Amino acid sequence: MTAGPSTTDIAPGRPATAARRPDGEGTHVEARAASAASTAPVREAASVPELLARGRSLCTPPLRAAVARLAAPMDTVAAYHFGWIDRDGTPAAGDGGKAVRPALALLSAQAVGAPAEVGVPGGVSVELVHNFSLLHDDLMDGDETRRHRATAWTVFGPAQAILVGDALATLGTEVLLDAAVTGGASAADAARAVRLITTATRGLIDGQAKDVAFESRDAVTVEECLDMEGGKTGALLAAASAIGAVLAGADDRTSDALQRYGYHLGLAFQAVDDLLGIWGATEVTGKPHWGDLRQRKKSLPVAAALAEGGSASRRLAEQLADPKGHGEESEQVLAARAALIEEAGGRAWTQAEARRRHTTALAALDEVPMTDAVREHFVALAEFVVVRER
Repeated sequence: MTAGPSTTDIAPGRPATAARRPDGEGTHVEARAASAASTAPVREAASVPELLARGRSLCTPPLRAAVARLAAPMDTVAAYHFGWIDRDGTPAAGDGGKAVRPALALLSAQAVGAPAEVGVPGGVSVELVHNFSLLHDDLMDGDETRRHRATAWTVFGPAQAILVGDALATLGTEVLLDAAVTGGASAADAARAVRLITTATRGLIDGQAKDVAFESRDAVTVEECLDMEGGKTGALLAAASAIGAVLAGADDRTSDALQRYGYHLGLAFQAVDDLLGIWGATEVTGKPHWGDLRQRKKSLPVAAALAEGGSASRRLAEQLADPKGHGEESEQVLAARAALIEEAGGRAWTQAEARRRHTTALAALDEVPMTDAVREHFVALAEFVVVRER
């Protein structure tokens, strides 16, 4: 069972000020959860860079092997998108992303006492599905840069980006079925993992469809926005947080708890992403400056600001309802719009929401018996998600 937005406890249309906390300002969303360090003071703090590096190290070779199955030129387009080659085919050591999802898949296998390697097919699968969504998102949003270089659709054309995205989604299922053939998982557990990833993919697509539809609406409620982001981001992180455990034969109760951790972590992740989509620095994020505002995305800061109801909120609503200049606003206009969102409390509310989801995610871990070391790694990854600049 995939955790979903039924756990959301924000009332529809609640003004942003109702949940505002004295959190301070800044691009970062700072979250310091109750740490396991107090119960295990002699243990070295969990190293997130090491967890991410392990995820890349174990999952990249089979990920490359999966991509190599694609017919030309799709294999080249995919390799470019992942940062393995330049546009002219020269091998490159590009930025392939944070690799949070593969790291979670490996860790979830360890949560139920299995070796991290058991989760590798799950890590590869979620990374393939995630990148399918990125290829399509870039095209739908018209984004020309990702990870500090030209997006695949601008280099190879929209048709190739669509086809490669479709192919990656299909490969995500293949690698899980292969796990039953190679002995990495039982046939029954591989089938459970396939259901987990396909359900998450459907949720991701549902969320993306809502996100696109919201762009043509003047206003979106906070509840609608959280529901959309629960699908767009929460569904796949929920799957990533449980898929290794499922491949290792975990029962449904354990899988459900790990999925709840991932679902709320996904909402925290997206809340931070929404903040960076408005206030993040392009040289750090690798994304277009004011990209979300230029597309009039109804992200969490915007929805929360519109719900506040004060003067700044009303002025923001008037701007978003005015079709004039849509997509062509100047930097000055977009900067003023960002200031309205902040004045109406959208920035502070979203910072607080990221922290709340972070806390809820960690609470779900209490339902899964695991070693202190593995728990600390889950905690460290959750903190990494909500304290970042890109």
